[in-house]
Amino acid sequence: MVLKKESIEESNQKYLASHKQNFEFVAEKISGIDIILKKLIDFQVAIPSWALGTGGTRFGRFSGGGEPGNLEQKIEDVGLIHALNKSSGAISLHIPWDIPSDPVVIKKLAAVHGLKFDAVNSNTFQDQPNQALSYKFGSLQHTDKAVRKQAIEHNIEVIQHGIALGSKSLSVWLSDGSCFPGQLNFRKAWQRTYKSLQEIYEALPTDWKMFVEYKAFEPNFYSMTVGDWGQSLLFTSKLGPKAFTLVDLGHHLPNANIEQIVSLLMMENKLAGFHFNDSKYGDDDLTVGSINPYQLFLIFNELVEGMDAKGMNHATDLAWMIDASHNVKDPLEDLLQSVEAIMIAYAQALIVDKAALVEAQETNDVVVAQEVLQAAYRTDVRPIIAEARLRAGAALEPLQFFRSSKIRAQLIKERGEKNIATGL
Repeated sequence: MVLKKESIEESNQKYLASHKQNFEFVAEKISGIDIILKKLIDFQVAIPSWALGTGGTRFGRFSGGGEPGNLEQKIEDVGLIHALNKSSGAISLHIPWDIPSDPVVIKKLAAVHGLKFDAVNSNTFQDQPNQALSYKFGSLQHTDKAVRKQAIEHNIEVIQHGIALGSKSLSVWLSDGSCFPGQLNFRKAWQRTYKSLQEIYEALPTDWKMFVEYKAFEPNFYSMTVGDWGQSLLFTSKLGPKAFTLVDLGHHLPNANIEQIVSLLMMENKLAGFHFNDSKYGDDDLTVGSINPYQLFLIFNELVEGMDAKGMNHATDLAWMIDASHNVKDPLEDLLQSVEAIMIAYAQALIVDKAALVEAQETNDVVVAQEVLQAAYRTDVRPIIAEARLRAGAALEPLQFFRSSKIRAQLIKERGEKNIATGL
């Protein structure tokens, strides 16, 4: 399904007068608005192929109908999102859930929808059909060298798929760990994992990056071999300059200071980028910004400050990806909401009075520092985001367009009620 540009333009006409009034009201108070708009237009968030179907919990899954049943349909769905917001110009694939049968054809289809391929993701956290050896007790850390070899070869295969599609990075998340005290020798598990990662690292093309993701718990609840940002940083520092730490917002213990973690990783030139989501109790994979939008803003404040200090390109020097699961929402609506939340937090960070904040920090004026940050956070930047979309040729109101156009109903008509997304 491809959205017609004329349909979006016709829809925008209904909101144009009201939008213009709202935008002008906000814009007159912000200096450098055109620069901010340019940054917002350039900023792209990759959509993961695994988020396009209805997610679930370990207890159940409730399909919403019209799910993409193959990679081609997943690309079409990301194309729909990108057509509506012009901020989702990349797709991140999970292998082996989404192995392209013909990379040339798949690349051409992606190009039709204005998409490129972001990081490719390996999967050694579950056993696949006809897999020779099991990952029940780990993959890259496994006591059996044959299991480790199988996991290494899978990651190298993923790299080859990525090369064929034009990707430039491999994302590695490991469920390796232990459930009970005494089950695992921590030192040996770390050493085996490091040696396995070394072999994968050596298979990277010269212009590629390796992202090593961490997670505090689940599926193992006593220990995780890459359990926090420090362990990931230790791995990536030892591996070399092509290895970086990937931050998943949900992969932290409650009340962790993620913004400080981000700042330090960026200071050390080891921040890969993000898997954006939100959480209430643990790794809930909720809609971005749905639980703690202020934390998301504080993270972006550190990102903008750090990237500017290093002269980095906001749009391309870090990896921006969503990693979410939707058990009760329409996946495409959820992703539209998530991208909007990311763009809002980014825009709020861009309008922080940096000079005033630096002065308050250097003079230890805690009250003013708080006021400066909260002034930006409390600014309604939604008209600015909408203006960036308008100038990029997207919908002023993406979610309303999705619903009023009955896109989900059309997808159900095309694909059926029982179509289930691959990998779920």
